[in-house]
Amino acid sequence: MPDYPKLFLGIDPGASGGIAVIGDGFIEVHTMPETEDDIVDLLRDLPIHRAVMEFVTPMPKQGLGSTWKFGQHYGTLRGILAALHVPREFVRPQKWQAAMGIAKRGEKTKVEHKNATKARAQQLFPSIKFTHATADAALLAEYGRRTFN
Repeated sequence: MPDYPKLFLGIDPGASGGIAVIGDGFIEVHTMPETEDDIVDLLRDLPIHRAVMEFVTPMPKQGLGSTWKFGQHYGTLRGILAALHVPREFVRPQKWQAAMGIAKRGEKTKVEHKNATKARAQQLFPSIKFTHATADAALLAEYGRRTFN
């Protein structure tokens, strides 16, 4: 990886989310690593200036088991960032999406909204092939670069 003085990390914290690293003229995207150790291995040696992770809360009608599993994963990610001494921000989806030019979900289905975020990521970074798993992470990293650079 090139040596950039400021790298910004974006994390879409779902198990089907992703992690993106952005520096000046550089972007790298990853689907969410499978284990905690894999996440640490990915992040350990990166000179991260700031991490931006989506701030999430339990969703209505979500089952207790899936809420528990998601909460554990979210907490693990927060703990890894803290243990690695990464400066971090937790941003609500509405805030970072508005800043990145993504319209509110409104009447759109979840898939239509995810397609809009994927299209915006593709517009900003045409050389990268995005999936729903990596688009939000890239936009979160770019939000961090624009906000905290």
